[in-house]
Amino acid sequence: VSPMKALNNDVARNLTGPLKALTGLFKEQGLQVPDIRVGVRSGDTPESERRRMVRRPPEILVTTPESLNLLITSASGRSILGNVSCVILDEIHAVAGSKRGVFLMTAVERLAHLAGEFQRIAISATVRPLDTVAELVGGYALSGPATAQAHTKRPVRTIVDQQAKRLELSIRSPRPDKELSKEPERDAVWKALARESRDIIDQERTSLLFVNSRAMSEKMAMLVNRGGKGRLAYSHHGSLSKEIRREVEEKLKSGGLRAVVATNSLELGIDVGDLDRVVLVQTPPSVSSTLQRMGRAGHRVGETSRAVLLTSHSEDILNAAVMAGAVRERDLEPLSLFKAPLDVLAQVLVSMAVASGGRGLDVDEAFAMVCM
Repeated sequence: VSPMKALNNDVARNLTGPLKALTGLFKEQGLQVPDIRVGVRSGDTPESERRRMVRRPPEILVTTPESLNLLITSASGRSILGNVSCVILDEIHAVAGSKRGVFLMTAVERLAHLAGEFQRIAISATVRPLDTVAELVGGYALSGPATAQAHTKRPVRTIVDQQAKRLELSIRSPRPDKELSKEPERDAVWKALARESRDIIDQERTSLLFVNSRAMSEKMAMLVNRGGKGRLAYSHHGSLSKEIRREVEEKLKSGGLRAVVATNSLELGIDVGDLDRVVLVQTPPSVSSTLQRMGRAGHRVGETSRAVLLTSHSEDILNAAVMAGAVRERDLEPLSLFKAPLDVLAQVLVSMAVASGGRGLDVDEAFAMVCM
């Protein structure tokens, strides 16, 4: 289970390749090999593929928190989840402190009622506090005799990689030249950022630029392309069609694009191929986000993750200076979890009771409302 569609597709690709290689190796040795197939279920999955999954469930299913909840609420979905033996929650930091985290963990607990107890593995390179999130993932199991059952914490073990990733973050503050100074200040600043970005793109085979909103993704790509020779940059964000997103992701990974301007849609754990450094246009919203974005460069084991942070105004320069210190010290913001997630659900149930006018409540509908 991963929080983003792009990461779903990337995980599936990275599983399919090794599985094919292993299958070929087994067959060369004259050995029988089990049929292990990977399926992706998200909002992008065609209806024909969804029906095929029900007829013949994949051995490995890659999905999102929302799609997992939808699967559990349908008879066909429950039919393919009854034999689950392991659930991996990728990039857990991205959802743990939000309503999506409540939504995800309620789905995991409902899955435990359906399939029985299974192994739970949560993964993140930027999570704090570790023990608190680990307890959230473990949850509570019902134990004891039928006459006196009680909920007890499941045993959880945390494993930390002690090898710190090498990071290099430089900060630049592009200023408008004389020609741009005649334009409105805001336009001149963004054109200066685009000019600096083009200079970096010209020095690299492939560049990945991160911005903080979808509108800025479109605008920055347009400005970079307007000042260059031919189309240099492509935009990537969650509002684009699945076909465009997948094409950009595949071409970026293969080195077929000069530059991509992305939001956090390409931030989480995605292997985007060989990048020497990434460009951060304006200071990211959190230390965790900064580290995740920097991690797209030097993604291989032992390599250094390098990034250039381009600031846009005086306050952004201050933010960048603070961020540089936090990155150096790995000073991550602690996640704030919901103290009583069932209270959130109770509020939803009350609201639905009023809205239903006495027609009754549907528990699946109530769980879906938690995320709204």
